[in-house]
Amino acid sequence: MIDLSTLSPAEITVMGSVFCVLLSMHFTMQLVSQHLFYWKNPNEQRAILIIVLMAPVYAINSFVGLLDAKGSKPFFMFLDAVKECYEALVIAKFLALMYSYVNISMSARIIPDQFKGREIHHSFPMTLFVPRTTHLDYLTLKQLKQWTWQFCIIRPVCSILMITLQILGIYPVWLSWIFTAILNVSVSLALYSLVKFYHVFAKELEPHKPLTKFMCVKGIVFFCFWQGIVLKILVGLGLIKSHHFWLEVDQLEEALQNVLVCLEMIVFSIIQQYAFHVAPYSGETEAKMRFNKRN
Repeated sequence: MIDLSTLSPAEITVMGSVFCVLLSMHFTMQLVSQHLFYWKNPNEQRAILIIVLMAPVYAINSFVGLLDAKGSKPFFMFLDAVKECYEALVIAKFLALMYSYVNISMSARIIPDQFKGREIHHSFPMTLFVPRTTHLDYLTLKQLKQWTWQFCIIRPVCSILMITLQILGIYPVWLSWIFTAILNVSVSLALYSLVKFYHVFAKELEPHKPLTKFMCVKGIVFFCFWQGIVLKILVGLGLIKSHHFWLEVDQLEEALQNVLVCLEMIVFSIIQQYAFHVAPYSGETEAKMRFNKRN
């Protein structure tokens, strides 16, 4: 047995974070192994595996940041870039999963006839660039896909430029705001396309519980984002001070954020087990439907 009284606060924090990371990996790998065992629909399940791995990726990433809590700014920018680039991939795969649910194949140009001609209503400020009302066809679906995938390109490019400029020491504040604005517009456009796709196919997607799945994806990102804002405010107000921890005050925000993310990924990895359950591929869902019909 380990005597916790002999450990320093830093060692206790690291050990607790290790336990959280291992637990989130356990729940995620459990779900991954179930999907691999019932590998019935590669297109859908491949996307699901990439999506559910988001929780352990965030947990491991935060744990690495915690191990080097006194690291340089480029190092933490790199860790953030890894998370955000993976987020971009997850968003793209989530759209691919939705396409698969409604039997649409962009590569093969397969669009069921019952979907063609459906109206897509755009809102401001998108109406500055596209008509307020368009009709569903291959070109409009291609446009929605491009609006999502552009984030997968812009995010890594911006990350590489930001880290490079930071290392070279030519990364002024005004330039960081420009990058922030570009990334916010890019991710907003990607999310907008997902929302529009959902509105068009809401009826067909309902059995697959897309909102629950989407909240698992964006819940991780938005929760981490606003949590970071709150921590920044608390540190700025002096409510969290350096004598509470073993770090300097300018390192507290990053360290606390990493510890909390490690803990929270356990919760999200558990929620994902329900949102991305293997039942539709194991035959369990069909068995329940047959049972309900008989009764």
